[in-house]
Amino acid sequence: MYAVSDLRKLVASGIAASLCVLPCVKLHAQDDRTLAIKNADAKTPEDMKSYVELIEHSNVKIEMLPIPGGVFKMGSPESEADRGDDEGPEHDVTLSPFWMAKTEITWDAYDIWMSDLDVFNRDVNKIPAGPRDELADKYQKSQPTKPYCDMSFGMGTRGYPAICMTQHAARTYCKWLSAKTGRYYRLPTEAEWEYACRAGTTTAYSFGDDPSELGEHAWFADNSSEKYQRVGKKKPNPWGLHDMHGNVAEWVLDQHDPAGYLLDKLRPKDPLFVPETLYPRVVRGGGWNSTPQQCRSAAREGSTEDWIAQDPQFPVSIWYLTDALHVGFRIVRPLNEPTQEEKDMFWDYSEPIQKERPVPLER
Repeated sequence: MYAVSDLRKLVASGIAASLCVLPCVKLHAQDDRTLAIKNADAKTPEDMKSYVELIEHSNVKIEMLPIPGGVFKMGSPESEADRGDDEGPEHDVTLSPFWMAKTEITWDAYDIWMSDLDVFNRDVNKIPAGPRDELADKYQKSQPTKPYCDMSFGMGTRGYPAICMTQHAARTYCKWLSAKTGRYYRLPTEAEWEYACRAGTTTAYSFGDDPSELGEHAWFADNSSEKYQRVGKKKPNPWGLHDMHGNVAEWVLDQHDPAGYLLDKLRPKDPLFVPETLYPRVVRGGGWNSTPQQCRSAAREGSTEDWIAQDPQFPVSIWYLTDALHVGFRIVRPLNEPTQEEKDMFWDYSEPIQKERPVPLER
């Protein structure tokens, strides 16, 4: 186990590009612990292509798009309308290439893990667990605990974005998906998220500065009918990503500081503000209940304890957020897979450590 202070030093020394969220096992593209997928392998940025990730024992697919590495200005200029105090100072950031999910993770993909659907499918159809299943099951069976209500709150499931998960739950999902596929998935850093959202633009939104055009690109307070909507129904940004503005806000890995970016704690390449408190963590993009200014590329939001205000459990769940109906996530996969040592170091790099007593899997 590494102290957060030690991990900050490692981030500053250049390990941030290989952030967390993979089980402690080496996965080789040549062996049966990696699911073969067309176009999923690349050795150089030029080799990167779009591909469709599959989740075995289900019909779920996750589309992944290549995001080229590059340099951009993170944050908003002081001249930008409706700029938040936490959006500066603007600073140059260099990012390594990665793939990002075309849309937010849907209930179709999330429920497989949350409700053990592929495990039940194997049991019913008497399908033996393969090497990937065996690795993934430790991050799935009885995790998370059974939800205490319909976590979609009646807004829809098939094709709709999953919501109300804690950052811990989203990160554990990434661990499970990594084991399930043999490819390394995690949440994006805040810098990766904004870079992908901007898609080479420098305007308030990826489509320009005029908020009157937002309705063509996003579900937000003015057009959402007070609920989230199916993913991928609005225009994509220049790099083909849907719903980066609006629909649901998205978890990233970083701590949030209301004062803005603490540049002395962020390296210029592949930065990460390592979390050391449970609140606030950053979500990005705005949601179905957000104003246009909250959906801007640079807009930031920090999580609060209000997001679990109505949790009936004691102690409160480490998996669910009863009052964060606007929060979901999407995943990334870096081109350069981190070393085993780096994976081991970064899984529990935040404080406090989230743990829960195991509960037997219900049958």
